[in-house]
Amino acid sequence: MLELRRLCYEDLAVGLSETLTKHVSSSDVVGFAEVSGDRNPIHLSEHFAARTPFRTRIAHGLYTASLISAVLGTRLPGPGAIYLSQTLNFKAPVRIGDDVTVTVTVTELLERGNRAKLSCVCSVGETVVLEGEAMVKVPSRDDEALRI
Repeated sequence: MLELRRLCYEDLAVGLSETLTKHVSSSDVVGFAEVSGDRNPIHLSEHFAARTPFRTRIAHGLYTASLISAVLGTRLPGPGAIYLSQTLNFKAPVRIGDDVTVTVTVTELLERGNRAKLSCVCSVGETVVLEGEAMVKVPSRDDEALRI
């Protein structure tokens, strides 16, 4: 679990980055299926998945994407940030037992509206499995209501 760190807009700089590595367990995938309602057997049934091109169960794409949200909401920029948009390009499957590394990097700061554009890359080893871009609204130091 990532420790909470709140950064204000004034603390951000292009190139600032945060990384999270998460081991994908069967219980994570089953739990995500329960929460999301996506019970596609490619995620839940080894027998079904064995007959697919992947040959084994794979994690939901949005489970992997949710790890980006974990970084945004806890570390970069952290509590108080408001997710405005996200693009996702799925490149390869994530299998049960994989270690997914999520890297979020500030690529642009837009002073109007205290917005930050972030590059988001998820990898398993050297293989990029998901990439995209997020836009978040970041609290300023003057935002009293968001102090923790």
